[in-house]
Amino acid sequence: MRRSRHGAHRLLPRSTGTMNIAIIGTGNVGKALAERWLAKGHHVMFGSRDPAAPKIAALLAALGPAASSASLEDAPTEADVVVLAVPWEAALTTVGAMGDLSNKVLIDATNPIAMTPEGLQEGLVVGHQSSAAEQIADVAMNARVVKAFNQAGAGIMANPAVKETDCTMFICGDDEEAKRLTTELAADLSLRVLDAGPLRQARLLEPLGMLWIHMCYLRGQGPNFCFSVTDIAGH
Repeated sequence: MRRSRHGAHRLLPRSTGTMNIAIIGTGNVGKALAERWLAKGHHVMFGSRDPAAPKIAALLAALGPAASSASLEDAPTEADVVVLAVPWEAALTTVGAMGDLSNKVLIDATNPIAMTPEGLQEGLVVGHQSSAAEQIADVAMNARVVKAFNQAGAGIMANPAVKETDCTMFICGDDEEAKRLTTELAADLSLRVLDAGPLRQARLLEPLGMLWIHMCYLRGQGPNFCFSVTDIAGH
């Protein structure tokens, strides 16, 4: 169920120091985020239905001792932030399996699309009157959901040569402290953040993610591009 913005909660971390981050998803996006955040000194725990799976063991061996794994229910326990980076068809059941997420920031990096040739042609399967982020917020028990990291590919987020002037990442959410923490983590990826407002604005950000996917896969642009907002005031 969605958490009230007026309910009591503990304060989120105020510094840009080390954070405990639970990443749910071991695909390209989850791996890219883990690599960059580990390089910034954060601790990363992957949450999985099978945390001892060979794929996860190989991933942890590649990432080093600051990365670990746990079950979907256990991974968020000590996390400051939980990042959802799974295919849309698994998103709602995965969030439900995590249990109570009270006081947790849940960053939704999903796009509601089937990544198949047919799915790419069909486009978003959620939109206009709702969004994936809002549906996730309805399932996530007491989490503070922020939409972010859905408008650029893993290659951009993994690339340490990217500068803030290169890539703008829009975020939205109903909790200001949660958005502040998300902004700090985006800064670790050298992404410029623009706050689009409340979580319902994911209805705009997910189509922007779909545009990125469309240009990348169907228009031949390739994955190594991102959207950038330029302020021309005073020029």
